[in-house]
Amino acid sequence: MPKVVADDLDALLHVLPPRIHHALAQQTDNGELLEIVLDLGRLPEARYPQREIVLGSEEVAQADIEYVVSRISSFSGDNRAGIERTLHRISAIRNRSGRVIGLTCRVGRAVFGTVKIIQDLVESGKSVLLLGRPGVGKTTMLREVARVLADDLKKRVIVVDTSNEIAGDGDIPHPAIGHARRMQVPTPTMQHAVMIEAVENHMPEVIIVDEIGTTLEAEAARTIAERGVQLVGTAHGNNLENLVINPTLSDLIGGIQSVTLGDEEARRRRTQKSILERKAPPTFHIVVEIQERDRVVIHPDVAEAVDAILHGNPQKSEIRWLDPDGEIKKGELVASHVINRHNLEPRRETQHIYLFGVNRAKMEDAARERHVHLDFTIDLKKATVLLTTKNYYHRKPQKIRDAEAAGIPIYALKSNNPLQLKQCLDTMFGPHKDATFSSAMDEAEQAVTQIIEGKSSVELSPQNAYIRRLQHMLAERHNLFSHSSGKEPQRRVRILKG
Repeated sequence: MPKVVADDLDALLHVLPPRIHHALAQQTDNGELLEIVLDLGRLPEARYPQREIVLGSEEVAQADIEYVVSRISSFSGDNRAGIERTLHRISAIRNRSGRVIGLTCRVGRAVFGTVKIIQDLVESGKSVLLLGRPGVGKTTMLREVARVLADDLKKRVIVVDTSNEIAGDGDIPHPAIGHARRMQVPTPTMQHAVMIEAVENHMPEVIIVDEIGTTLEAEAARTIAERGVQLVGTAHGNNLENLVINPTLSDLIGGIQSVTLGDEEARRRRTQKSILERKAPPTFHIVVEIQERDRVVIHPDVAEAVDAILHGNPQKSEIRWLDPDGEIKKGELVASHVINRHNLEPRRETQHIYLFGVNRAKMEDAARERHVHLDFTIDLKKATVLLTTKNYYHRKPQKIRDAEAAGIPIYALKSNNPLQLKQCLDTMFGPHKDATFSSAMDEAEQAVTQIIEGKSSVELSPQNAYIRRLQHMLAERHNLFSHSSGKEPQRRVRILKG
């Protein structure tokens, strides 16, 4: 079907103060309007894809903010509200006493026809994962997927709707999801529980979920898939390789483990003895990378694609796009990826780090000791990683929610102590240059062989936390015991008979 846009823009304009409503009504391109920003003591703004405009010469007063707040639904725990039976989202900024002093009024649109480019995939009954940068249209496509599966294929579809992003505000879901049923999520931290509840209580054939971003949500997704329910969801990350190197979400594509090959097999493969392998079947059968609204890259066999990435083999995928006449065009894309066995973190390009609750001076000291260059930023939009503590992460302040929404990787430390900071750097950048990874793993392999041949235990050389973790995995694979002892930087692994 041709694309049809429904934005209910009048409903949003009518909750704005009259002078701001009037100023917006004078614009000729409101079909492209993204959001209206009202901050106390500043001029109101309207934001479009290529420009921002000021809506009048009068600063926003507290009465203006209260005017909007009184005409929308109540703010939930994540400081988001909406307008009933629309897709618009109003997010609040509060002062230290909790009073609302700023509003971001985001225009929500239902775009009918966006699913056309992947409709055959979602109708296949296989689980599909959508990836893409913020704002590229993942949630919009999810709405259309829900409608097509519920209305056209007559399937029992449940939408797990965190913050009412997919089906809009209020108890009655927006018509954009068709006859799909919607389960609301009280807070983002409960999304995994509602996913499981949907399966256990409502017998769905399909579950639709937006922004799978935590270990608990990844585990819930696997549980759903194992029960034979089709799952269509989105996750943080722009491409499949992002998931492979993301320890939190790699379970979605089967998980990654270190495996030790025999001498003969290693020679046959022409690899080192310790390699990375996929642990299990992927939760999702198909991954779709949304590059642009009308252009996607499709991995039709996720297991095969992940194995190709891990083994450094050429990876074939399908590329689709819509031509100016709305016809689907297809092509083949071949890419080569090489992931070193110790490189489970993002590529070693410069990391722009946003610190939230982490001591910068201590972080710089740890970086000097690890011979790592860090580039700090105070602009979250420029960050490639947000570093915080578990205490802050569990409280989910606005900055952390913004980072999750933008798909920015988050590392949560137990505390600000030097050991935790160094271990974080090892995870982000791999073992520091004074540690030889290959020799450390070779030493562990030799120790395993010695114990199998009769030795009771072998103590290994001191290593950082990342390498020790892999050495423990190696011992476990051979049904041997292992434990770490000593204090950093002399902490080491001892492998014992099982």
